[in-house]
Amino acid sequence: MTSAAAAQLRRKRRTESNSPTIRPRRRLLCPSHFLAIRPFGLRFALSAAPRRRPRAARRPAAAPPRRRPRSSVVFVPAVRPFVLRYFLPSGSSSPRRRRKASGVDMGNFVSQLLKGWVEGSREAEDLSVAKKVQGDKASAVRRGTRDASKITLEEVRTDRPQEDLSELFTPLTKGEESEVYNALYGGGHSKKIVAAHEPSNIEITKETLGCLRPRGWLNDEVVNLYLELLKERAEREPTRFLKCHFFNTFFYKKLASGKTGYDYESVRRWTAINKLGYELVQCDKIFVPVHRDMHWCLAVINMKEKTFQYLDSFGGMDYSVLRILARYIMDELKDKSNIEIDINSWLERPVPFPLQHNGWDCGMFMLKFIDFHSRGLGLSFSQKHMEYFRKRTAKEILRLRAD
Repeated sequence: MTSAAAAQLRRKRRTESNSPTIRPRRRLLCPSHFLAIRPFGLRFALSAAPRRRPRAARRPAAAPPRRRPRSSVVFVPAVRPFVLRYFLPSGSSSPRRRRKASGVDMGNFVSQLLKGWVEGSREAEDLSVAKKVQGDKASAVRRGTRDASKITLEEVRTDRPQEDLSELFTPLTKGEESEVYNALYGGGHSKKIVAAHEPSNIEITKETLGCLRPRGWLNDEVVNLYLELLKERAEREPTRFLKCHFFNTFFYKKLASGKTGYDYESVRRWTAINKLGYELVQCDKIFVPVHRDMHWCLAVINMKEKTFQYLDSFGGMDYSVLRILARYIMDELKDKSNIEIDINSWLERPVPFPLQHNGWDCGMFMLKFIDFHSRGLGLSFSQKHMEYFRKRTAKEILRLRAD
């Protein structure tokens, strides 16, 4: 083929390649003896298979996910169970969730919950108040009074020499022990009434009485019924016991309510003469239970000596309670007895009293403060007597008679 013929052939091919009706043949990916079949409308045309691009060429490679820099700050949850405050150290387990009150025995649950929280922390190994009292906080806790836990019976001041102090610690008989054990731990429905006091309309069920088990927190029903029994005891033997008035656990809550934190009108009828048969000015002592922040305390108004006392088995002091009660005494004596007094001359009298060494006996301490004071005795008991006092109180409630 001459050069002219070759040039003409090349021109012909270029002309054919530029024509819209003729498409160039594509290179097959497979050997030439295999034909690729592809649908084209209603006709099938034989042609070379198109070249497939690699997937990586069609889509750009995704960038690796960016990792957030690890922070050196660790958020530590804060736990504040009651008056005990501490932070969970790193690595310790988080505190357990509170369960609903309807699903547990509230007589003992709070103490167990508090104990569980405390045991879960390295920084707070024990709730024992003894460790708080024995140390650098001893002077602040006792506030100038000495712990009466080690006072012997011979040291006790008494206004009634004929009182037999050993009677206060007489062990229960086998029959009494069995009766108390069956009431606290025996079978039966939890709503079964084991004691019913008609004058006060207070009923005690097995569940309610269960707060007198070891480590139980005393409830309002048990405290109020025991105070009713102490009142009946004083009326039964007036020459043996002081003339006292026992307010129930709802009195102070009512008195300290209202917008100003003081509402005399809400409790004005509680001490009506036709209801009590006497006036408060005729009493030797007035006992006011105070329940604040899951803790029982006792305020004592000594009408004979014109003094106030605040007995907290943790060793604390709340002067706001005494200020409210001082204002109450002024209003009460003026309203019922038409007597105006200068309350500024009354004193807050610090006295030695025993301290609790755990987190659940505050209610039992409060009841025995009232019991011993109503006898005119010094507070000669200690933490070691609390288990016995719980059994004795249960026996007295079951028999509706305070010894």
